Amino acid sequence: MSDDPASASSLAPTPAAKILQCFSGAFVAGTIAMLAYRLMLSIAANFAAHPVVSDNPAVANISAAVRTLVVGMAALGSGVFGLAGLGLFLLGIQLLWGRLAGRPAASAEEP
Repeated sequence: MSDDPASASSLAPTPAAKILQCFSGAFVAGTIAMLAYRLMLSIAANFAAHPVVSDNPAVANISAAVRTLVVGMAALGSGVFGLAGLGLFLLGIQLLWGRLAGRPAASAEEP
């Protein structure tokens, strides 16, 4: 393996590829967020349609806690993927704007 900087720069993706990666990543993350959101709605509707029938207060409390955790985890996944998709989309807009304005993208290797 060589530590030659010239060979490392030849493997770096082009700015157009980075912009496309941002937008495709935003699309994938947004799709996963929408699927997780629809799953959360489906789970919540199913839990509402099938209440727990028990006279024991411990059973009612534990089932309410578990149902809240399940719906909360689906909501958390939806939110995380939604924010990641939004961030990737905005990063793609920023890179596209910089490319159209003629400014080169800042490299991670520059001091």
